[in-house]
Amino acid sequence: MIRTTQLVSDLNEVPETWIFEYYLNLTEKLDGQDIKMTSIFNSKDKEPSMFVYFKDNRYKFKDFSSGLQGDGMNLVKEIFNLKFGEAALKVIGDYNNYLLDHKQYDVSQFKIRNKFKIKSHVNREWTLSDKNYWNKYKIGSKILDHYNVRPIKSFVLEKDKDDYFEITGLRMYGYYRENGDLYKIYQPLSDKRFFKVQDYIQGVDQLTFDKKYLIICSSMKDLLAFHKLGFTNAECIAPDSENTMIPKHVILKLKGSYNAVCTLFDNDEAGIKAMLKYKEKYNVPFAHLRLEKDISDCIESHGLRTTREHLYPILTKALTGTIKHLP
Repeated sequence: MIRTTQLVSDLNEVPETWIFEYYLNLTEKLDGQDIKMTSIFNSKDKEPSMFVYFKDNRYKFKDFSSGLQGDGMNLVKEIFNLKFGEAALKVIGDYNNYLLDHKQYDVSQFKIRNKFKIKSHVNREWTLSDKNYWNKYKIGSKILDHYNVRPIKSFVLEKDKDDYFEITGLRMYGYYRENGDLYKIYQPLSDKRFFKVQDYIQGVDQLTFDKKYLIICSSMKDLLAFHKLGFTNAECIAPDSENTMIPKHVILKLKGSYNAVCTLFDNDEAGIKAMLKYKEKYNVPFAHLRLEKDISDCIESHGLRTTREHLYPILTKALTGTIKHLP
């Protein structure tokens, strides 16, 4: 252990692990492990959706409930709604008060920890249960096959050769690339709905670049559901998640390939913040559908016609700057 025994006057002297431990009231010291917890930014968060994780020899956080993420200082800024300078002064002051009360802070040596990865998986045949699930969103076998969505019987998570376990269950689906590579597993009935295998912009393999418009949806399920609405002059893609920004060079290429591009993310805090971020960073307009949480939920609750009637003028305004209504 490295001991800190004197007061500090510079932000760089404050251990970043202390920032996370202190302001998140963690009950364990950070020494290289990842932490999963309920969101401190969303009091309605029932399932843990906030992660404190160790990457590139430092700690960061990502809150899927609110869309917030960053390092220790970003955390303090967001918790107390402070500017960077104000947050820095607060951290230095709080850390010095901590030292006065506790005399020292032991900085842990980080341990190298392996993470669970998907080692293997087994496919299965489609069942009536699968049909009933996807049919709620009017998604049929043809569109599922086009986007390489296939049912999975089981998959194995492995950390080390002696530390692994198999997951089985109903309604597990694999998302595949055109070359057959698995990039994500989707479990709609599980608390952990997604297991990412590799980075991939969903739907990019299916782009034909012969349509006028491109819609960036929030998920593969919404991408699939969008196709059922009958907008024949638009194509769709979806990032890994709303909180994963598509790289700038990709956005520039897409803008050059279509008359217009817009986002169509979830109608919740995280989705709205993500749409605003694309607008601010890339000048990509957004279509905000307020009918339900997302496109697939709209179709399930209100049907294809009503969803289309609500979405058409919103998309038209986002993509062309004008307001039109269905004839």
